Amino acid sequence: MFVAPDPGLLRLRVSLRAVLGVSLSVTAAELCGFSLPASITAGLASLLALFTVGDATVRSQAVTTALLPAVGFPVLALAAALHGTPLLRDACWLAVIFAGVYARRWGPRGQALGIFAFMMFFTTQFLHAVPSQLPELYGAVALAIAASAGVRFGLWCIERRTSPPAAPAPLTGRGLAHPTTRQAFQATVACGIALGVGQVLSEARWYWAVGAAWWIFVNTASRGETLVRGFRRVLGTVTGIAAGLLVAIPLHGAPAPTAALVAVCVFGIFYTAAPSYSWMMFFVTVMAGLLYGLLGVLHPGLLVLRVQETAVGALGAVVGVAVVLPVSTHAATDAWIQRALHCVRRCTAAAAHRLAGDESADPAPRAAELELLLGRVRHSLAPLVHPLSPFRARRARAHQVLVLLDDCAREVRGLAAVAADPAASHDARLTAACQRVEAAVATLVSPLPDPSPWTALTALPAPHHHPGAEVALTHLHGLERALGELAAPLGSSPRAALAVA
Repeated sequence: MFVAPDPGLLRLRVSLRAVLGVSLSVTAAELCGFSLPASITAGLASLLALFTVGDATVRSQAVTTALLPAVGFPVLALAAALHGTPLLRDACWLAVIFAGVYARRWGPRGQALGIFAFMMFFTTQFLHAVPSQLPELYGAVALAIAASAGVRFGLWCIERRTSPPAAPAPLTGRGLAHPTTRQAFQATVACGIALGVGQVLSEARWYWAVGAAWWIFVNTASRGETLVRGFRRVLGTVTGIAAGLLVAIPLHGAPAPTAALVAVCVFGIFYTAAPSYSWMMFFVTVMAGLLYGLLGVLHPGLLVLRVQETAVGALGAVVGVAVVLPVSTHAATDAWIQRALHCVRRCTAAAAHRLAGDESADPAPRAAELELLLGRVRHSLAPLVHPLSPFRARRARAHQVLVLLDDCAREVRGLAAVAADPAASHDARLTAACQRVEAAVATLVSPLPDPSPWTALTALPAPHHHPGAEVALTHLHGLERALGELAAPLGSSPRAALAVA
């Protein structure tokens, strides 16, 4: 987690931009004379706008950012109006939760709008906002979104030169089996459990349990993934509380040092979000303690309560995925592995056509897609390779699958690099090697979803063996070997011990 790669320093630049955007939003709110709760709302709205909007193009990102108030303002009004009627408030929040998760079926925009709506309801509980505060809160949110948009799309538009890779499409299904439908019911049940138990623990801070349950469901697809994410959230919260006892409490809400530490936390949230959920939660927890210090309500008992509420939220999430339309870790990982292997096949096909002289064939996008799919495979296999997993045979099998898939990715990257060389020429041996790769993939996965794109590739005799073809053959042979070795862990029972070669 400390040496996670950052190609092009993209995470570093995005994190620094987030600090700039949030700082500008809070400063603007203060200069406008807004109250402290409104300034905090501006900072949170700016952080969410920069963190959740992840569309593939700058134009789409701008549209999604502009739509945030359309979902945020009505939710703010609803939450504030229902502040004094707990039962109706709770029912409406559960409805917002269901709709927010269900909206993920519309891709990154649906996910961003759903998260923003949920967090506006959460922010209202955090600040105990009432209807009389709405005009100021609206102004703070609008100002924050405008300021963060100015930084993101004007002052420092990183995505204009470095397009973010498109996230893999979610696993498909119909009706209740559709991932977003299933997760909407799971998250609603989980948050309902967290809400009820959380209120037993504290009538004032119960919303932390709901927030924990909600965020655990972001980017998870199986029982195992949810369990691991819940564990990591509790771990990050506990370590963050320990840091808060040492840092936030002694400050007593002093504005200048608190603001500086909040900026550090914002940077940490963005920089660690991708490689480590635990570290991200550490910075979120420290930042929350600092904000409570600014509000003048921070004390050790409050931090202990935060741990308890987080544990309740994690427990609610585990119960939700275990009893409501459950999906096993094996089913989820198998689906992602199959998609990755199909991508290997398509990338090999594109490389073969490119080496045969087809200028329109480009394996590079497929190689990039494979990297994203492998990231999803690693995420899905995380419960099985976790050090605390009691299933030794499954853990060994999952490790072997990850190693061999990484080998496939390395060979695919090398093959794509060779194909990009304009001097590389087609060699008749490449066709045979590509056909062997296709056969190897076919033995590992369900029937291919589309006709083989390289069946029409004719083996053309080459007058000589070009060095590029030799390198391509080396990568194809390595790919064939890795695919062959995958047959053992993928073809046998998940509970059986791996055979030792």
